[in-house]
Amino acid sequence: MTLRKLVTVTEEIVTEAGAPATSPTRRAAAAAVITNPWAGRGLVGDLGPEAARTAPLLAQRLTRALEAALGGRIAAFGKAAIVGLDGEIEHGAALIHTPYFGNILRELVDGTSIVVFSDERGPAGTALTVPVWHKTAAATRSHYQTVQVRVPDAPRGDEIVVIAAAASGPRPHARIGDRTTDPAVSLDILEDLESV
Repeated sequence: MTLRKLVTVTEEIVTEAGAPATSPTRRAAAAAVITNPWAGRGLVGDLGPEAARTAPLLAQRLTRALEAALGGRIAAFGKAAIVGLDGEIEHGAALIHTPYFGNILRELVDGTSIVVFSDERGPAGTALTVPVWHKTAAATRSHYQTVQVRVPDAPRGDEIVVIAAAASGPRPHARIGDRTTDPAVSLDILEDLESV
């Protein structure tokens, strides 16, 4: 793996709708810009060996960067990849959608949920919105958030930007309930509503 740069973005939400957040939420993303190990090799039949060598190291490095950015307080997580134009979307998938990345990230932050994701292929400067949700209770809507990541000079055609994202807590003033306590809703409710 050739790492060209590591980029970390953070934000802290202190007020929302004119009201102070009861507990300011910090969001962060750590992005590793690496050379695509499969670029220029045609259709590689088995992406597994390179993923097994590369993805665990990326997961560890990016998780450590997230922990530093959030002071060790990770309540929600997500992952993503942006593949340069000379690569396949499958190259990004090989690095983030296998146990070599997700299991390491999950274990490092004491998570149990499936790690939510996004991926894209594009030129340098492509922005990607990375979703995050609760690390142990994916049905907890208060932690459904996103972090936008854009590296102005990456990915180059033969690069991949691999991203881990996290939040220290819920959205400010979260108040839409929880999937585990939702009422049963079906198409039948449309009969009682006015059409739009």
